[in-house]
Amino acid sequence: MKDSKGRPVVAVTGTGIVTALGQGKKDNWDALTSGRSGIHSITRFPTEGLRTTIGGTIDFVDVDPFNCSELTTEIAHRATSEAVKESGIGSPGDFPGPLFMAMPPIEMEWPLREKLLAIAGVKDKADYADLIRASAQASEVDRIDCLFGSVGERLAEIFGTKGSPISLTTACASGTTGIQLAIEAIRRGETEAALAVAADGSMNPETMIRFSLLSALSTQNDNPEKASRPFSKNRDGFVMAEGAAALVIESYEHAKARGANILGIVAGGGEKADSFHRTRSNPDGKAILGAMQAALADAGVTPDQIDYINAHGTGTPENDKMEHFAVNTIFGERARNLPISSNKSMIGHTLTAAGAIEAVVSLQTLEHQRLPPTINYDVPDPAIELDVVPNTARDAKVNMVMSNSFGFGGQNASLIFSTEPA
Repeated sequence: MKDSKGRPVVAVTGTGIVTALGQGKKDNWDALTSGRSGIHSITRFPTEGLRTTIGGTIDFVDVDPFNCSELTTEIAHRATSEAVKESGIGSPGDFPGPLFMAMPPIEMEWPLREKLLAIAGVKDKADYADLIRASAQASEVDRIDCLFGSVGERLAEIFGTKGSPISLTTACASGTTGIQLAIEAIRRGETEAALAVAADGSMNPETMIRFSLLSALSTQNDNPEKASRPFSKNRDGFVMAEGAAALVIESYEHAKARGANILGIVAGGGEKADSFHRTRSNPDGKAILGAMQAALADAGVTPDQIDYINAHGTGTPENDKMEHFAVNTIFGERARNLPISSNKSMIGHTLTAAGAIEAVVSLQTLEHQRLPPTINYDVPDPAIELDVVPNTARDAKVNMVMSNSFGFGGQNASLIFSTEPA
């Protein structure tokens, strides 16, 4: 089957998710639609001296708490296992397509740098060149524990994906970018199926300090569940969290031929970067607007066909304002009545994994015809006139969802999911 542009229709046949709300789609969906927050005081590592002491850490996974790549690999494995099992594709250890792996963009933390240097026999004060040399000298087994690039290698080995795994990072848009690459590979006829995975287990004191120095994190430590406040007047920053999601993406014809259950159609996607600043997006919001417009154009649909928006909705003053500008510009008067809610109000901001997690939730929204709320919406911002599905989930007829992901450095991406091929 071809879409309106003559390209193969792309479908999703399996999804998996792990967040601070729990493991698996059922636990996450039940929590999201009941308005339950997964944000809590951090106990996994010392927080004395930190401005922010709350987050969405995944504490039910038993790994070395200071080895973020190990945690990232483990939650990615769990999410991917759920997705592949649901899809019923291939056979164990023999996935019939490539892997697109979105991973954290940060450097390794100091405890891991010291471990790697010790493995390589560097004992004195080391510089960055020593770190690179130590990485080259260390054995593959040792490096697995230290480098984020190894996450994709491990998953490819476990699930038997084809070709070299593609590891990528486009900041907070990474999960969405991975899905985009899978779509494009299928449309070009390079494969009939692909695995798009995003995972981020990088919460530790060092990364939290970095974000605090950017004044990006909420400091509402006394009431963690209330700290993430997207689109509210009293929002004061995002709440950092961990998570993973995986999607099995196939050509529609391939999925139908093998009798797969189709969870939804990936109708289109768009990306646009503004190169304005290393961390900030351009405050004019034009790149955010461009990514959303590109997604609509790629899907061959009009704004009137969108029934719901899964917002980027971080809860930072600037980002929410820019997303409102873009929605207002594209949807006009309809923007006030078009439902748009933020999963981050409950999950927190899972950084690299956010786009893929929100893609999974968007597909669940289509499946259940129910909109997750934006919780903690107690003080509306009069400058942001949107229907944010405040505080309580809502049943609604939803045939098409737009899912937005906007990253540091102006990396912006948007996807459109539908119940049926256009």
